[in-house]
Amino acid sequence: MLKSVSMLSKRVAQKAQTVDGRLPASTPRRRARLHLLITLVRRDLEAQYKGSILGNLWPLLNQLSQLLIYTYVFSIVLKVKLNLAGFPENSAWSAFTSGLIKSGVSVVGQPNLVKKVVFPLGLLPLVPILTAFIESSLGLAALIVIVAVSSHKLNATLCLLPLVWVPQLLITAGLGYLTAGLTVFLRDIPQTLGVILNFWFYLTPIVYPASVIPEEWRGVIFWLNPMAAISEVYRDLILLGEVKHWGEWGVATLISAAI
Repeated sequence: MLKSVSMLSKRVAQKAQTVDGRLPASTPRRRARLHLLITLVRRDLEAQYKGSILGNLWPLLNQLSQLLIYTYVFSIVLKVKLNLAGFPENSAWSAFTSGLIKSGVSVVGQPNLVKKVVFPLGLLPLVPILTAFIESSLGLAALIVIVAVSSHKLNATLCLLPLVWVPQLLITAGLGYLTAGLTVFLRDIPQTLGVILNFWFYLTPIVYPASVIPEEWRGVIFWLNPMAAISEVYRDLILLGEVKHWGEWGVATLISAAI
């Protein structure tokens, strides 16, 4: 396994050296880096499921399995009316935590690229973040299809989804860069991050509705916890068809951009 990862890293490094040569001389360096980033994300997705029979179908199956488990727990175990209100929030949180944890070790986990090759290291934390985001998007797509079939309509607010992706990716990338840099000097950061994310999860209304939060604390949670606002906006756009958290959404975007 380590040998195959090493070979993949060397091939990516070779691509980093040649990408500028293949592109026209007038092409900006940012376009070359974007081209390389797309290649890294695609190879990361392929490497995760390489050799498996179902291949790239696994990300979709993983998201569908979460949806089935969520349905089973609420409709059969808890015997309550099926309510998918928590699935969009859970999907967004999964993308956030998975991308953040993996980006924290993205630099120390690629010594061939860091030490032996002139390589744009700033791309490394973005690769697992975008990979996790793409995989979670498959689950959201499946949820949108289910909602459309059950309600016989598509909410017009779905057009606003790209706008909520912006703060989600910004906060994940900002914290990912921070943890990746700190992990180079302090290897306890990934373990510490896991503990912090456990606390953060229960401070975010995902497994419980926001209405159960005491009124005096609800504003603090939404205004200071960007993931709480982002999660609720996902629910607004996909399930409700109307945005009830414009202010919190705006503040979350500003905080995410600052990070």
